[in-house]
Amino acid sequence: MRTRVVADPLATVRNLGVLAHVDAGKTTVTERILYLTGATYKRGEVHDGTTVTDFDPQERDRGITIFAAAVSCDWDGHRINLIDTPGHVDFSDEVERSLRVLDGAVAVFDGVAGVEPQSESVWRRADRHGVPRVAFVNKMDRAGADLDAVVASIRARLHPAPLPVQLPIGAEDGFRGVVDLVRMRVLVWDGGGAPVREGPVPEELLPEARRRRGLLEETVAGLHPGALEEFCAAPGSAGAALSDETLALALRELTLSGAGVVVLCGAAYRDRGVEPLLDAVVAYLPSPLDVPAAARPADPAAPLVALAFKVSATATGRLTYVRLYAGTLRKGDAVLDAGAGRVERAGRILRVQADRHAEVDRAVAGDIVALVGLKAARAGATLCAPDAPVVLEPPSPAEPVVSVAVEARRSVDAGRLAAALARLTEEDPSLSVRADPETGQTLLSGMGELHLEVAAEKLRRDHGLTVAVGRPRVAYREAVVRGVRGVLYRHVKQDGGAGQFAHVVLDVEPLDGEGFAFGSSVTGGRVPREYVRAVEAGCRDALAVGPLGGHPVTGLRVTLTDGATHPKDSSELAFRAAGRLGLRAALAACALALLEPVAEVTVTAPDEAAGAVLGDLAARRGRVTGSVARAGTVVVTAMVPLAEVFGYATRLRGRTHGRGTFTARPAGYAPAP
Repeated sequence: MRTRVVADPLATVRNLGVLAHVDAGKTTVTERILYLTGATYKRGEVHDGTTVTDFDPQERDRGITIFAAAVSCDWDGHRINLIDTPGHVDFSDEVERSLRVLDGAVAVFDGVAGVEPQSESVWRRADRHGVPRVAFVNKMDRAGADLDAVVASIRARLHPAPLPVQLPIGAEDGFRGVVDLVRMRVLVWDGGGAPVREGPVPEELLPEARRRRGLLEETVAGLHPGALEEFCAAPGSAGAALSDETLALALRELTLSGAGVVVLCGAAYRDRGVEPLLDAVVAYLPSPLDVPAAARPADPAAPLVALAFKVSATATGRLTYVRLYAGTLRKGDAVLDAGAGRVERAGRILRVQADRHAEVDRAVAGDIVALVGLKAARAGATLCAPDAPVVLEPPSPAEPVVSVAVEARRSVDAGRLAAALARLTEEDPSLSVRADPETGQTLLSGMGELHLEVAAEKLRRDHGLTVAVGRPRVAYREAVVRGVRGVLYRHVKQDGGAGQFAHVVLDVEPLDGEGFAFGSSVTGGRVPREYVRAVEAGCRDALAVGPLGGHPVTGLRVTLTDGATHPKDSSELAFRAAGRLGLRAALAACALALLEPVAEVTVTAPDEAAGAVLGDLAARRGRVTGSVARAGTVVVTAMVPLAEVFGYATRLRGRTHGRGTFTARPAGYAPAP
């Protein structure tokens, strides 16, 4: 283990995330980093439920990362603030919010599977945020692991220039070390917890190591002008054309620009390859000084600028996780929530180690810390000095794609459920809650079925609520297909005192499209104007419940053609009742059709999955309205009944190996079969 040197100048700070497909080994890599840097005294294991970053009971039960967790450690005089992000596609919004505040990232790939669907997804997200990366090919000890194949898949599917800086020593179960192609040294791990051994390259590996060093130099020279100049000036010999210093500098600059990605390999579970990964993080990934300034320079003396990227409720209170971009924040300082125009006070500042916290007196530019005392700041809020306001662009929450209906099993818990759902959406902006005005259900929407399952479990575990979770009900409609004319309805009521009298004659006919239209052709003042308005109001009342199945009625025109009044017993109330009851009688005589809501679904999938996508849409009674090919993908647009969209996210991911996405928006109603 390296000597720990606590250093906090901005140039020695690295804010990075660990990104990967689920089960590529992100959390194990993070645990080994914490152990090797001395931040933990024993290795945490995912299968034992002893990891530092997967501390939530659901994460340990399921064996996957669900919530982004922040930890800090020191390596070679540098402070590393690290966020272990989820790998499952349902929790991609956690990754999005983390990437917004990171300066660099380690992308972990399975040595057998290479670039997997979610690896590709998080890579594209990092591209959008301009986050430089190094790649770590993990699980090199597995049968079938192949560094060259993974490098080829990175080149083919992610399209950067992969720059492998290591040559594996041994294969599969015999993997025991690497040749460092930059320094031309070997690093060997003997197992049993022994530290890494460093030495010269053995004679039997020297020819292959020189060949790969030459390929690395050629690739770097083709991308970096300074390296190209030295490469071309070098004499034609078997020696290196680039000095180690020039190669290392070029690798760093290519990483920072995004033109290349340094590729390393190892087997984190067996403690092999993590030390050179940490060295690469320090050598190649940016400090806060190397990234574009966020509104103000990264200077502890500048006015405060920070971005809140996560909110969580703990036993000790509400924690707001923030990244400081400029300035210094001290315990008890007032901060302005620039978007809301609200001043709050940071009661305490915590250095975060997953679910453990150490209180500190201050935080400076480049730090990632948690604040206690902020009552209303949401994820995405800009926190700044009250006398120097500024607003940073917040991370955009993804649009939910799946919904479930939730209700408290006990009526007395209805109020607690509403408060708990509000807390859930505050902690996770990719969740949304709304009341369906048609069905009266409370709908919880999220990024996938697992996402909603985890949210429902949090309601049970964290809030002590017993909830019922089910499919949302579809809001059907009833429409007039064939109308009737001359329906007479006489409303007479006499039960002592003033009576009620109203006589109406109604014509009902279909209306093009949805909606309701009312008109009157009564002449001669047989029905006064104020009573005509009452008849219309009564007809609208009758539309709420149709005769087919009690669904709202739409698509009809009603005309009041005749009527009669009584000099004493007629009133607006009587004519409203006549309109309501008269239209109900008319609808019972009409021919009606049941309408179901449809959605316009836009699916983006790889070319090779187009047939599966089209077949599945047809099975869901979808009507394809368009198909466009775009650079290896196909975009299909279809009108699909809303009832068939429930659960589609999971099916689409299965048919496209996780690479397909879709959006859906309401598109009216269509006749149901």
